[in-house]
Amino acid sequence: MAHVLMIVTSADRMPNGEPTGLWLEEFAIPYTLLRDAGHAITVASPRGGTTPIDPRSAEEKTPAEWEDAAARLRQTQPLDGLQADDFDAVFIPGGHGTMFDFPGNLDIARLLARFHDAGKPIASVCHGPAAFVGVMRTDGRPLVEGYTLTAFSDLEEKLVRLDDQVPFLLSERLRELGGKVENGLPMLSHVREDRHLITGQNPASSKKAAELLLARLAD
Repeated sequence: MAHVLMIVTSADRMPNGEPTGLWLEEFAIPYTLLRDAGHAITVASPRGGTTPIDPRSAEEKTPAEWEDAAARLRQTQPLDGLQADDFDAVFIPGGHGTMFDFPGNLDIARLLARFHDAGKPIASVCHGPAAFVGVMRTDGRPLVEGYTLTAFSDLEEKLVRLDDQVPFLLSERLRELGGKVENGLPMLSHVREDRHLITGQNPASSKKAAELLLARLAD
């Protein structure tokens, strides 16, 4: 049994005042797969406590198979004080909230740099790779430099009409940091795996990204 850290957003508002947060599917599906495989899971966020869920991602009634996941989102641990050495892998779901409190977060940068240096799996989907922005490896280079990865595409951001609300276009920024970003068709599952970095493009990629992480943990 492995111990997996899942990092979720604490941000609940867009610049225009509209609610945002975590995209529920991107957490619930990987969480459930990891739980059912017998792995221990710690859910943490920048502020701790209850994680906001983007209302566009939530049904009026939470699917029964997601109820346990939803309950864990009401009691997240603060990132401050957590140590990467206590975990075997990290999974970072998205939601537009991540674009506001992940980039440049010192706790996230500290944890991910250590995960990378230790060669532990780092998995993320959709806007989750916003967590990579500002993370530097011990060699002084950006975390994503030289890695093939994917993330919510610039086209998808424009299709959902939120390109004027985010602080930057995520795929574009990851390319600027030296990442080899490969995007697939909008809103269809598209996953990339390069060494110990696993990334999915959008919510539809959540299951496949989690399955690749499970395969790594089974090695």
